[in-house]
Amino acid sequence: MKPTISILATGETEKEEALAKRLSCPLSRSPAISSDFCLEYAQGRLQLRQCTAGAPGPVYVDFSQGKAAHRRRQGEGRRSPLARAVGMKPGFTPRVLDATAGFGSDAFVLATLGCEVRMVEQSPVVHALLQDGLYRAGETDELRDIVSRMSLMHGNAIEILSAMDESSCPDSIYLDPMYPHKGKNALAKKEMYTLQQLLGPDQQGGQLLDVARRRAIKRVAVKRPARAPFLADLTPDFQVRAPKTRYDIYLPTRRE
Repeated sequence: MKPTISILATGETEKEEALAKRLSCPLSRSPAISSDFCLEYAQGRLQLRQCTAGAPGPVYVDFSQGKAAHRRRQGEGRRSPLARAVGMKPGFTPRVLDATAGFGSDAFVLATLGCEVRMVEQSPVVHALLQDGLYRAGETDELRDIVSRMSLMHGNAIEILSAMDESSCPDSIYLDPMYPHKGKNALAKKEMYTLQQLLGPDQQGGQLLDVARRRAIKRVAVKRPARAPFLADLTPDFQVRAPKTRYDIYLPTRRE
């Protein structure tokens, strides 16, 4: 069963009404609502929080601080596992399509390294959170250039890729399908719990991988926990490994 979501009225009347209409969610003027989650504008951002006693803090997208800022400032370079997974090498910066954007963290790293990244997110709520994060990042001098290389689409990635014109196909397609998260980091747990609640279990991973291999020009990179099974039980052509993560690389199949 999908969780229920309400838009909490906090004073940003026009924005809240527009969001409620776009997401087909009720607009509530009381914090004591019966929904599982509520979306609200607070502290200059759009955030999502659980509407239960003792729930963790809100989830939102912010590329200027936290993990995103740490990854940018510590300098994940062009030889990092993520960069190598999408095919980055001296003299070549791939055009990437992130078909499972989520909160955009890996897409942001790739854009920091110079990639043009198109993101696809199916959940309208996650899409709204990511769109808000991109907008706020674009308002800062420090991040404007990076997020200018990031574009966001809302929809089903299988349908979008299937309908893609040959001339629009990316060099690399990046997949990070939903997988049970066992990390100990509290923030990671909160974000992954929220995504799992909103998106549910991955049920189309095999189909997405199939169409991605028919649309990618050079490769498809699938992010997996180090000991997780292959997506759709399909053995990759090769792998790029990190301490707790691996990237299964699939070469393209013949495109129709």
